[in-house]
Amino acid sequence: MIDNEKKICILGAGGFGREVLCCLIDGIASTKLKIEEITCFMVSDEHFKESKIMGVDVIPQSKFDPALYNVVVAIGDPISRKRVVDNLPPQTTYTSIIHPSAVISEWVEIGEGSIITAGTILTCNIKIGKHAHLNLHTTIGHDCIMGDFFTTAPAANISGNCNFGDCVYFGTNSAVRQGVKICDNVTIGMCGVVVKDITEEGVYIGNPLKKLEKK
Repeated sequence: MIDNEKKICILGAGGFGREVLCCLIDGIASTKLKIEEITCFMVSDEHFKESKIMGVDVIPQSKFDPALYNVVVAIGDPISRKRVVDNLPPQTTYTSIIHPSAVISEWVEIGEGSIITAGTILTCNIKIGKHAHLNLHTTIGHDCIMGDFFTTAPAANISGNCNFGDCVYFGTNSAVRQGVKICDNVTIGMCGVVVKDITEEGVYIGNPLKKLEKK
């Protein structure tokens, strides 16, 4: 996570970006590192209004130099996050941030650029794609495969043997039954309960789960 030659650049200084900074602060608490020396925020030029947030430097995206920073993209919406990653320079390097309280077995693979927050539990034989966000107290059971840009809000609970595509989002307190498969570009709303495969992209809510139709 810490590279002595590059700072960690948190792309996005909204609510989740600031929570990611807190996660990083907790991660270095037992070291002599100073947070203001190892990290910064980056925002788009149009949103660049202040040079420091929570005591940490902020840079506009036009000043970004891939040679100086390892990036983690702290934008909650997976589609927007993917768009941002796709538009960064091809030589950009990424880091992952994992809160020290997360319980992760040695049989878990986590893709680059991911953020694993406090209280998360990942059991065994799990593969998480690139640029994933697992928010507070997410649990994922055995033998799951999650695509790139997989995202959970707090307290999402995913049972074993699930297989999800890219840009799948689980809302707060949502849950999924064992063995479920979900295609790309699916959003599960707050407290949504998934008990069968989802093969069409879209937004699903409720218990029993229903797809929201576009008006």
